Amino acid sequence: MNLNCLRYLILLFFFCEPLQAQQQPKYSIIIKGGHVIDPKNNIDGILDIAVEGTLGGTDGKIALVAKDIDPKLAVQVVDAKGMYVTPGLIDIHVHYFWGTDLKGTYRNGPAGLQPDGFTFRSGVTTVVDAGSSGWKTFETFKAQTIDLSKTRVLAMLNIVGEGMAGGKFENSLEEMDAAKTAEMAKKYPEQIVGVKLAHFSGHDWTPTDRAIEAASPANIPVMVDFGSSDPYLPLEELFLKKFRKGDIYTHCFGGNSSNSPKGRESLVDISTNKVKPYVIEAQKKGVIFDVGFGGASFLLAQGQPAIKQGFYPNSISSDHHITSMNGPMKDMNNIMSFFMAMGMDLKSVIGASTWNPAKEIKREDLGHLSVGAVADIAVLNLRKGKFGFYARDGKIEGKQRFETEATIKGGNIVYTLNALVEPINLPRPAVKN
Repeated sequence: MNLNCLRYLILLFFFCEPLQAQQQPKYSIIIKGGHVIDPKNNIDGILDIAVEGTLGGTDGKIALVAKDIDPKLAVQVVDAKGMYVTPGLIDIHVHYFWGTDLKGTYRNGPAGLQPDGFTFRSGVTTVVDAGSSGWKTFETFKAQTIDLSKTRVLAMLNIVGEGMAGGKFENSLEEMDAAKTAEMAKKYPEQIVGVKLAHFSGHDWTPTDRAIEAASPANIPVMVDFGSSDPYLPLEELFLKKFRKGDIYTHCFGGNSSNSPKGRESLVDISTNKVKPYVIEAQKKGVIFDVGFGGASFLLAQGQPAIKQGFYPNSISSDHHITSMNGPMKDMNNIMSFFMAMGMDLKSVIGASTWNPAKEIKREDLGHLSVGAVADIAVLNLRKGKFGFYARDGKIEGKQRFETEATIKGGNIVYTLNALVEPINLPRPAVKN
């Protein structure tokens, strides 16, 4: 090899090698041109988001939130122009302990749902199963649902040992073992984020007291869903005497919505059409009010006047199960749209579906888009038009409806509606929570 050829090769090495290095993607995903809303960090504007992580893995993190990030720096680019980009939605009231026990209802039974078939298409990346399992059945739930789902599945452990297995169990004080419940909660602190009391019928505070007794050693909240009682258990006593700061009242816009002393008390006084004063006091003191829309657990007669008065729920949740999903509730996108139709502003709706529930379950690693946070992201299209929303006591019209365009979980695109991703076909992540 002559001297000129050697010089040429040396020059080629020094000039081309850095060029090749520059062409290597720095990020796994860049979301371009979306309207980013991140309530924790008070972000509300047109920005790009860069995600870094192993392609096909579950370790993706938020790398950068900024204007005009070069799309050439990413393996995949999501075109989010004209859409809202938010943290992945967090639904803290679902029933996903599906199974084959026909007598089990929500506990390992046919009323439960498989998470991944319903979460990602609604922008949901994290769910909390609200009491389907108890200390006797949680490990079965963990093995067949939590450990096998791409969705991040957490749990409120039912104070009833069997979980939601029907009235025989759910109305049995003998099934409500505070010590065993606390022991299981402390054994699985990464998965169990609260204790649930559900469906107990009777004028008796014992179930509430035992749920709080179980939650206290594990430093987790309780979530209460009262059953029927004659007379009803007064909410003022629950909120101001029983509840601790951070405890959760779900189905908050349900109840009797009447002056009947029987059943379940409501938040709004129908004689004045105003939220009862002690309810407002309780929220200021830290009691959490959660929607838990469900099949019949929301009333327009309660929700509309409360929203009009400026009393917003702390968290929006679905109470998603086999009998609620095809009724008024449908999914998180529908409920979020419903609350906007009633007058709740968009930023508050996003906050109640992301950062607020993350704080409520003490998982502040979730629900936001901080640099270094897990890359759980929802890309939402806000359609304009004439839409209808209904509950068991009526219907209303709205002019906007959320629709999930894409969902990113742990740095991987797990759902895309209209293929606004380039390139679209890349390896999908393994089945791992």
